[in-house]
Amino acid sequence: MGDPKKHRKKYSAPRHPWKKERIEEERELVRQYGTKNKHELWKMNSKLKKFKEQAKLLITQSTAQAAKEKKQLFDKLCAYGFLDADADLGDVLTISMKDVMERRLQTRLVRLALARTVKQARQFITHCHVKVAGKVITSPSYLVKVTEDTQISFVESSALFSTEHPERAVVAIKGEPAKGARKAEAGE
Repeated sequence: MGDPKKHRKKYSAPRHPWKKERIEEERELVRQYGTKNKHELWKMNSKLKKFKEQAKLLITQSTAQAAKEKKQLFDKLCAYGFLDADADLGDVLTISMKDVMERRLQTRLVRLALARTVKQARQFITHCHVKVAGKVITSPSYLVKVTEDTQISFVESSALFSTEHPERAVVAIKGEPAKGARKAEAGE
């Protein structure tokens, strides 16, 4: 039957584990974006490092293959919304960790007012209530493309599909919070 798949880490841990500035920054990101643990931060940081390393390498090259790879990298980063269409490849180095964290499905649910908190958004995703572009996604760290922002919704068979569900964070048309959201803000 063959060898079982060898699982490899998708991130690299910090080289020095006890730097106070980094620990405080990670603590703030975990609180703000509701990650389960710091491993999820490190995964996103590893993706960002790969983008930057590839950009640094491609900036120095001038072959035809390098031109193709530059275009592919630039198109990929534009699709995720990290870069504007008028930016150049050098702007890849200005992408921050917060930019990457904002494109996670967990964060997008909160920004689109489909969940009240990032913790609630994580629960909706892991319990198979959310679909993106017609596919059920169960990974809160799924990076959402700009074109997929409008295609995020609840699964039709889910109880959360109904706008009358008490856990849904429905924002009123006039900009005032819905009945349930007002109680949540007041701490009742």
